[in-house]
Amino acid sequence: MWAGITSRIIRKVSCAVPALPSDVSLAIGLVFLVLLPLQGTVAQRMPANSTGRCQIGTYRLSDGRDVDIAPDDENLAWHMKDGTAGKLTPTADGSWSSTLGMTGHADGKRVSFGDCTAGKIRFDGVEGHRIAFDVFETRFQGAGVTLSGRLVMPKGNAPVPIVVLVHGSDRGSALEGGGFFAMQRLFPSAGIGAFVYDKRGTGTSGGNFTHDYLTLADDAVAATREAKRLAGARAQLIGYLGTSEGGWVAPLAAKIEAVDFVMVAYGLAISPLEEDRSCLALDLTRRGYGADVLAKAMKVADATSVVLLSNFREGYDQVDAVRRMYEKEPWFALLHGNVSFLILEHPAAELRELGPTLFPGAPLQYDPMPVLRNLRTPQLWLLGTDDIDAPSAETAARLKALAASGSPITTAMFPNAEHGMWEFEVAPDGTRLPTRQPEGYFRMIVDFVRDGRLHGAYGADLVSDTEQTTHTQPE
Repeated sequence: MWAGITSRIIRKVSCAVPALPSDVSLAIGLVFLVLLPLQGTVAQRMPANSTGRCQIGTYRLSDGRDVDIAPDDENLAWHMKDGTAGKLTPTADGSWSSTLGMTGHADGKRVSFGDCTAGKIRFDGVEGHRIAFDVFETRFQGAGVTLSGRLVMPKGNAPVPIVVLVHGSDRGSALEGGGFFAMQRLFPSAGIGAFVYDKRGTGTSGGNFTHDYLTLADDAVAATREAKRLAGARAQLIGYLGTSEGGWVAPLAAKIEAVDFVMVAYGLAISPLEEDRSCLALDLTRRGYGADVLAKAMKVADATSVVLLSNFREGYDQVDAVRRMYEKEPWFALLHGNVSFLILEHPAAELRELGPTLFPGAPLQYDPMPVLRNLRTPQLWLLGTDDIDAPSAETAARLKALAASGSPITTAMFPNAEHGMWEFEVAPDGTRLPTRQPEGYFRMIVDFVRDGRLHGAYGADLVSDTEQTTHTQPE
């Protein structure tokens, strides 16, 4: 979460998130506020790479392909628009060796950059040069805090559509440009502007980190206004791409203040509490367990939800009771869920102390359906059939029903893709090793932004399709 080009790597084959609580998507109840006008501060035109690593950027190769070089922890990663990707590690001769996706397995590719000032690359034997963009760094007023943002535009004066990138639940800096946020360069290389910003409490933005969806939606609205201000007459159309947790935030932001389109990748049309329950169910159904065991697992979910809804203050007696009842059954050890594992694996005393700090501003019962049901903005939802962090089946069914009732929603299901829109291989120990993103994933997003409709095949199944031009380019 560009939306599938993430820094997530080795993961267990269970409906689970990594142990870091920042990857657990939670939400706050829906309250509509009247937004005060937000004024952007003066922006500066900056070089395309402001991360401090001179290799970072998008390069056009002599064979016509574009490759993005992004930060990845202490090293680098590469991504292409066809979904191929890899991690780069420096070698003794000054070049970089590549891996197949995020698997850690060498793919035989070598990459070199030479003198940083030259802006050149040699990627797997093919020469290329860094693409120049118009880049504006800015500080702007969000919902009560100052946020850091960046507008990246294709060179020139022509009007272009602009995509505002709306975060998932991560705490990293979007401006640093790793993972999904390589989109800030890949979009402009495809003739589309991108606005990226550090969410509150991350990077160089002010405020405290929160999962409060209304607050985050207010910030997204402010970011859209700032993008429009910076782009001026070049702003043709503008809309959101929200990933994971951003799938709750972006539609809410579009409901608060109209945009031209909304795209959601590996997001959900169910509540965060329902997400955890669906993960627990998937832990078992994917291993062949039936309705009798699922009914028992839902009793476990009932117990853990009491702890979650009390902000970790109570409910531990219920958890202990279901543990005693089921812990000797073979399926119990397979339960993980999206957040229930925290409660099942840690003592009550520890959770009472640390639990309230894990998910700030995050009640679990946010229902996205009222917003989606009343949102007339054209939407594209991109889901993975094998998503074990945010199981997609119920979301796809709900979106299909909304489209049938007249909502302008197109839903695409990418087979064999999991959270982050990664295809994967499974290691002998059961870990999922991300190999690449679906070939048609980025192409589908670009077509929707540019044309308001999809063209041809993308390697995905269209669960729902409005079969109409979803937004119109200005004359």
